[in-house]
Amino acid sequence: MEAVKKIISYPLTIVFYLFFGGTLLIFHPIQWLGLQLGGARGHQIVVNYMNLCLLRCLHVLGVRISCKNVHELPLDRPKIVVSNHQSMFDIPLISWHLHKHSPKFISKIELGKGIPSISFNLRRGGHALIDRKNPKQSIPTIANFASYITENRFASVIFPEGTRSKNGKPKAFATTGLKILFKKAPDALVVPVTINDSWKLVRFGSFPMGVGIHLTLEVQPPIELNTMNTNDVLATVEERIVASINT
Repeated sequence: MEAVKKIISYPLTIVFYLFFGGTLLIFHPIQWLGLQLGGARGHQIVVNYMNLCLLRCLHVLGVRISCKNVHELPLDRPKIVVSNHQSMFDIPLISWHLHKHSPKFISKIELGKGIPSISFNLRRGGHALIDRKNPKQSIPTIANFASYITENRFASVIFPEGTRSKNGKPKAFATTGLKILFKKAPDALVVPVTINDSWKLVRFGSFPMGVGIHLTLEVQPPIELNTMNTNDVLATVEERIVASINT
């Protein structure tokens, strides 16, 4: 059965990339227009629909998408969304399903140029671009980012594993970025998120893509920063995320 799926995936992947690449090319000028005419709010609306369209492209591959969130996340306070990381599709998945909270990402600086729509959004959409090899750049950037999301009551999104898991098994969480966010945004609500099976989309690399996958996002119980010390918050966040990962 797996062999049959892989054979089918070749033509479907070609169609997927045509839709996916076309979406990025189309939304690049629309983002610029949204920013010029509607400012940050207009740009965010365009980005929301772009992420929805990117997820819809996955349907070409027979992908199903489910989101489970039984928690009433407040709109009037900042949030620190912490998620495991399995593929680049984690980003539109979180972006769309939490779009009411204006999610802003901490991303590596290399993605800030050369990619239609994505690079424009990272540079102009209020996200933080960090150089992982340069603490003198990354630490103050994350600190300023925390102040920004606090002031605007946005949701910051961080993948503490740093790099994507290639088999779904979680990697050890790096805590430096989280500690800075906790310190600089003490009023934020910490929201652990578990993503499952997006790694299967790229299990063979970028070509062919995986097919017939059920991609899921589950929002775990949020945590108030003032209810426990920083180390306990870090441990609880990792525990809640990892406990729901299918391995």
